[in-house]
Amino acid sequence: MQLEDGRFLIASHRYDKLLQEHSHGELERMRLVRVDENFRVIALGLPSPPYQGHPLDPPLRSRFQARDVSSLPYKEHLRHLLNEYPDVDSGIVSRALSLSHTLLTEESKSLGLPDFPIDNLSSVMALMSKFPSVDPGHAISRLYPYKAFLTPETHKSVEEIYSTFGLTPSERSSTQILNEVRGVRPQGESSAAELTVKVEGHEVAVQVTSGNNWESPAPPFVLTPYHHEILSEILQSHSVSDFCIIGPRGCGKSAVVTKMAHMLGYQAEPILLYQDMTSRDLVQQRITSPDGDTAWQFSPLIIAALEGKLAILDGIHRLHHGTLAVLHRLIHDREIQLYDGTRLLRHDRYDAIKTINGLTDDDMAAKGVHRIHPSFRIVALAEPPAIGQAQGQWLTPEALTLFLYHTMRPLKPRETVDLIHKMVGECNSSVEQLITLASRLSMSTDPAMRSLAESLSLRQIIRIGRRFKAYPAFDLYTAVYKACLARFLPPLAKSALDATLLNSDITKPAQPMDKELICEVKDGVLRIGDTHAPVFKPDTNTKVPDTLFYEINQHIAVLENMLQDWLLGDHLLLVGNQGVGKNKLADRFLFLLSRPREYIQLHRDTTVQNLTIQPVVRDGKIYYEDSPLVVAVKNGRVLVIDEADKAPTHVTCVLKTLVESGEMLLSDGRRIVSESHPLAGQELPNIIVSHPDFRMIVLANRPGFPFLGNDFFGALGDLFSCHAIDNPSIESEMSLLRSYGPDVPKDIMRRLVGAFGELRDLADEGLIQYPYSTREVVNIIKHLQKFPDDGVANVVRNVLDFDSWSGDAKETLVRVMHRHGIPVGTSSHNVSLAKKLPLPEPKLAATWNVVRQKPGSKTALMQLPVESSHIKFKNSFRLSVFHHTVDVSEARSAVFSEQHSYWPLPLHETSLVTDIAVIPSGTEDPLDDCVFVSTVAPAAVYSFVPRGGQQPLREILLRDVLPQTRSFYQPKLRIAPLSSDHLIVHEEDTNSLLMVEMNTGLVHLIQLSSSFLDTAAEIIIRKFGTGGENQTFFRMCKDRAEDGQIVLWEFGGGRMVFLDFTDNSNCSISVPLKLSSLHYVNSGNQWLAVDQAGEKWLLRGDSHTCPQVLHPISQVSKENHCDLTDILRVTKSNLSDFILSGALSQQISAPSRMIAPGDSLAAIAVGFPELDASENEVYVWDRELKSIACTNTSGQNGVIVLLSDAGQIIRATDKAPGGAFESGSPPTTAGSYLEVTDLINHSISYIPVPRASHSSPYWSWSMAKRAAPLLISPISGQGVVSVDSAGVVRVWQTGSLGLERALTEWRKMIGENTEHLRLDVERASGLDVSSPKHGKEDPTGAPHVGGNTWAGGTGGRDTAGLGGKGGPYRLDMGHDVYQIPQAEKDAVPDEVKMAAYKMAQKAFKERLREIQMSEYDASLYEKLSGAVKPQIRALRGIINSLQAKGKERQWTRHRTSGELDDTKLIEGLAGERNIYRQRREEEPEVGAPQTRPKRLRLLVDISGSMYRFNGHDGRLERELEATLMVMEAFEGFETKFLYDIYGHSGEDEAVPLVECSKIPSNNKERLNVLKVMQAHTQFCLSGDHTLPAAKQAVKQLAQEESDENFVILLSDANLDRYGIRPSELAKALTSEPSVNTYAIFIGSLGDQAISLTRALPAGRSFVCLDLKKIPQILQQIFTSAMLK
Repeated sequence: MQLEDGRFLIASHRYDKLLQEHSHGELERMRLVRVDENFRVIALGLPSPPYQGHPLDPPLRSRFQARDVSSLPYKEHLRHLLNEYPDVDSGIVSRALSLSHTLLTEESKSLGLPDFPIDNLSSVMALMSKFPSVDPGHAISRLYPYKAFLTPETHKSVEEIYSTFGLTPSERSSTQILNEVRGVRPQGESSAAELTVKVEGHEVAVQVTSGNNWESPAPPFVLTPYHHEILSEILQSHSVSDFCIIGPRGCGKSAVVTKMAHMLGYQAEPILLYQDMTSRDLVQQRITSPDGDTAWQFSPLIIAALEGKLAILDGIHRLHHGTLAVLHRLIHDREIQLYDGTRLLRHDRYDAIKTINGLTDDDMAAKGVHRIHPSFRIVALAEPPAIGQAQGQWLTPEALTLFLYHTMRPLKPRETVDLIHKMVGECNSSVEQLITLASRLSMSTDPAMRSLAESLSLRQIIRIGRRFKAYPAFDLYTAVYKACLARFLPPLAKSALDATLLNSDITKPAQPMDKELICEVKDGVLRIGDTHAPVFKPDTNTKVPDTLFYEINQHIAVLENMLQDWLLGDHLLLVGNQGVGKNKLADRFLFLLSRPREYIQLHRDTTVQNLTIQPVVRDGKIYYEDSPLVVAVKNGRVLVIDEADKAPTHVTCVLKTLVESGEMLLSDGRRIVSESHPLAGQELPNIIVSHPDFRMIVLANRPGFPFLGNDFFGALGDLFSCHAIDNPSIESEMSLLRSYGPDVPKDIMRRLVGAFGELRDLADEGLIQYPYSTREVVNIIKHLQKFPDDGVANVVRNVLDFDSWSGDAKETLVRVMHRHGIPVGTSSHNVSLAKKLPLPEPKLAATWNVVRQKPGSKTALMQLPVESSHIKFKNSFRLSVFHHTVDVSEARSAVFSEQHSYWPLPLHETSLVTDIAVIPSGTEDPLDDCVFVSTVAPAAVYSFVPRGGQQPLREILLRDVLPQTRSFYQPKLRIAPLSSDHLIVHEEDTNSLLMVEMNTGLVHLIQLSSSFLDTAAEIIIRKFGTGGENQTFFRMCKDRAEDGQIVLWEFGGGRMVFLDFTDNSNCSISVPLKLSSLHYVNSGNQWLAVDQAGEKWLLRGDSHTCPQVLHPISQVSKENHCDLTDILRVTKSNLSDFILSGALSQQISAPSRMIAPGDSLAAIAVGFPELDASENEVYVWDRELKSIACTNTSGQNGVIVLLSDAGQIIRATDKAPGGAFESGSPPTTAGSYLEVTDLINHSISYIPVPRASHSSPYWSWSMAKRAAPLLISPISGQGVVSVDSAGVVRVWQTGSLGLERALTEWRKMIGENTEHLRLDVERASGLDVSSPKHGKEDPTGAPHVGGNTWAGGTGGRDTAGLGGKGGPYRLDMGHDVYQIPQAEKDAVPDEVKMAAYKMAQKAFKERLREIQMSEYDASLYEKLSGAVKPQIRALRGIINSLQAKGKERQWTRHRTSGELDDTKLIEGLAGERNIYRQRREEEPEVGAPQTRPKRLRLLVDISGSMYRFNGHDGRLERELEATLMVMEAFEGFETKFLYDIYGHSGEDEAVPLVECSKIPSNNKERLNVLKVMQAHTQFCLSGDHTLPAAKQAVKQLAQEESDENFVILLSDANLDRYGIRPSELAKALTSEPSVNTYAIFIGSLGDQAISLTRALPAGRSFVCLDLKKIPQILQQIFTSAMLK
């Protein structure tokens, strides 16, 4: 054998033969070494398989002689045990041995049971010999803790075996204490103590080994009855063997062991184990001596063995099984061979060897033999193995032989309450609620809920209890959200947590009114909010951080919470997305406290060594420099650990002992200890005493994609006080941005905040990958502050261009930016304003004269009687206020037009829009106004402030308070808002008047008349409906609604009711007229009344009384002009002199009113009504095209708007002249038009309004009488707001001044020089086309320009490519495009164009023929897939993100090349070569479980109800599209996801549609699947097999071996028809813990689906009536499963 130093080992006989020819010296110079003839190799190992490990290499195996060593035969083993332990009952020994052999039979192994550690049975016998009263079943369970590593289904098999041999463990009494520690008494200097314990009710005193450290202070520990029992049991095990405690994180394992160590006088040696710890790290480490030589140094475990300490191996579940194997001899035989040749022997063997050979301790040490102290014991701590999963199963048959095992459960709620009261003191009831909640979560069958229970560990509950004690105002809801970091939970887990909180009566507290929080330092005291703390006085300020920080309320609230936890002595953990201000908050916090800090940033390459120390080589010697962590510990500074999630969790886990007990072992052998530690006062060189001021603030990104970090919170979260740092709220972010950019326009800030807020929501839903933060917005604002001329659309590219090559992401980003009015990717020339047509010249049409006294007429000047009273309210009702989230989209993102913005209303399917009204905000911004809309069928009102921040759209249904009528009657609702919260609703047919409070839902019925006749008429209408041509009804005039006044006037009659809601007064008058319209014309109290004959009257009164004087108006018409009989609208205030002069083209100053006549464009009455002593001239602009008029003028409201400040009359019309458009004809997408008559600019224009996307099916039936297809109302900013029959509300800006200003701002937002530069060289190629062809394929892929040879070229002719002419079809090879002039393209002869077209069609049909797909099939498939293409892209992005997470690379060590491994520097000095490490995807170990794809089964409902009700809600189409979405989205991810699709119907519970072994590979195959589904729904028998289908799918997938199993059930909610109860479906969904099962209901009659979802377990079901939600639902399902 060749040695690494060059020597060569040879066999003894060959060496002796060479010795005959050569001398010893010559052979030594040849570097030959003789192998002794007595040398033998005895190898010990386990058979692999079935055990984990590497099988022997055949060349090596062939050199050994094998011998299988089995356990002792039953009789021999029984005889041995009876001889060794005669005090133990022979029957118990026999039954225990029989049990052991039974668990080792092949039948038991076939159940998946691991081997019983039969050789360790002697430990149990020794235990029963010392403690005769111990329960045998409990004792044997310490050898075989089956409940810790077997599934609940297998428990029964093991328990039956226990029961067969009469060894079933007895049930523990919850009230009677049968096991407890009575006392421990030291026995002099003998390292022994007398232990007195109560075992199963019997007191026993035994001798146990102990330490000699009896003077150490007692650790804080509260002994509950359960802890008495645990302590009693582990002390029993300690007396005979090493032991291990298994328990969930935070249950108190470390505290119990620390208490035991103190009771027995042990000095504890905590050893934190981590994943990449090697066996060498566990026993010895290499160091360099002061002279540069390499040497070996004992590890803490070996030192503990030599000095008789209690070695606490914390986290053996993290160790590799090969590393754990090094402990076998140390635990079983108390012997171990070290790497430097040193041997440690058990104390009795060591003493015997020393005595027999007459050696001293120095002689033994010189020979490399050391004595293991008799007091040495090992205690292991571990978390439970992952039951039922291939990964995380550390409790292997080999590990079972090492220890006696104790399983430690979390405390019961009552025990926890008592513990908290003893540790913290009396707390309020919230702590008890919290404990009950934690218990409920831990007992949940949902793995996601159980994982949340780990966040509410005992350690965390104690911390929260202390917080409640110190800060009683702290609320429980916030405490739970904070402890669980609920802000960053996947949606399913979060919704399940919310449901659990609601069931536990833990509700979100009411948000307090926003008040300014104070943050100041005064007189050496820091005050944040209501919390105070003294400011630290450092030796130097050089390490106190001082960063730019702008205070906003949200951040100050976070700082106050941090300060409260700081004062309680907690270390802090700040978790959040990138760019939310974690570093700034930490630095600001330390600055305010004046605390110096040390800073360390972790990364993927961080190791345990460089986290604690930094080794360097100087002059051939290794020196260790303190890391920032050690410096902070020494000097009492605050350690800020940044990017903690980037380092592997097994690295950051070394912080556990430092946080928990103030102890940590460094790689160079030094140890950090707390001030109370026994070693703290001994001033040893390798002891570092932790400074009392030392504290840690850890910063980490939230867990999950796209951060690709590790779950630091999941591993260590309960050690810290956690704070979720989120992006600021809208108000806080606006405040922050104003600090960074005081000169940036507020409107731009608002747009950016809205856009990036939506992008964050999309990231939370998984629709985009990058979680945009405040940092990006701040950078944009800082840029705009410094370079204000750069357009925001250009600056935003600084952030968005990262995704410019990702088509799907870019499309989403641009769409969001456009929705918020940021014109990304557009040109400043993209302006599309309506064409201006010239307005006819105005003509003097008539004169008006207000007659004061008309001779001989009874109606000349009439004093009218007035009836006055107070407004009476008949009844009041409180109705439900429904809130909806509405997205307001900016309309000027890509193209500038009159349309400002738009948003849809959540109307009911049968709704008819009847009116729209606006309350101005006073800001001149239309999006600040409050918009009201009324509908009928059902009767409802809506209110919404587009820029209302968090204020949602409000809806109130009025059907229960309006009169109930028969016949074909439909209510005619008109609305008049008094304020943003109070709305007057008038129903015309019954003359019912309501006052609605939109905030509270309070509705008041207003009594208008007490007349018997009126009441009788109202009853008749309710019973028989309305009818007749000569009927009269009341109509509402809302001209003075802003002043709190409305008027009800009788159409066709003369009654008027004036209601003033400012003083609750009500007056009514009657005029001897048949009214056709009524208009308010003065700020005083003057009204223009027009009767049905066209006569006009002026009704007057003073400002405080009801108008009671009626003046006739004499009208004298000029020749050839209309008589102005039909007046639709009149401005209520004077036109400005500027507008009047501009309209009439003459300088004039006079009172005037703008009028909208019925058959003319516009009219102006000069001098009316103020100059009533003279004639008032009326000028009219005639309409040239009489066929174009308002859509519906009968109702007067909602179709005509007068903008007096812009001099415009706007009408809603359904026709427009062709000459009004640049193209010569109206756009095909237009459904209506806004006719804008502009008197200042003397123009008329027609603005197209998009056609309503879907109208109510009842709309056409009642269109003529009930509602117009487009209703409009004036809005701030010289514009109108419209609503169409589909409920889409649009804001339009028509005033020329406002448009000009808006266009300037829009172009400024785009910025200059933002268009793509293009070089145009116009030249004719001079070459003609011949015939189309595909062209040659260039194997090199080089670009080709011009010519007619190569396929995929650009700017050429005849061949397939881009930018050329005469080619058959387009072919993109990814090169730059050279475009020939359009003129050359146009010059291609028709016959060549036709030949190219035919060739393209031939190629298309050939492709279809390849996949046997007809053209009809292709178009059908394109129709189906086109509807869900965005969802397919989103779903593929989600699956890709899951796959990216799985490709995380690991460090592979012991390489001969790569990056130097700093843990092997000394080996490098000693000449070793494998001292490097490399980043690579780690190969699975031999024997390790194979990594398998995730398994998905999609169950689709193909029952008859899907076909039957498809016409009702499109459920079958949705299901077909959803199925297609899955097939297309999962294509190419077969290695990650293996899926199949099965259908269920009334005929069968499992109709195979797609088998996982035969996934559809092209469009034809996918379409065939959809055709089969559709045909089955049409022709199958009725019935339902949803329940058996779900059960069968879950059962089948549970038997398959895969990474994760998913069953997703697509169905309608029509289950109650077939007697399927929700509880049965719930049981099917949760029957197998290993299968993640979910139901998505895509069809519902009424609220079937919603009711069914509420009855199913939280997070297991979804209602999806919109396919856009499918990707988000699947993303929620996948991320929630990852949480488990």
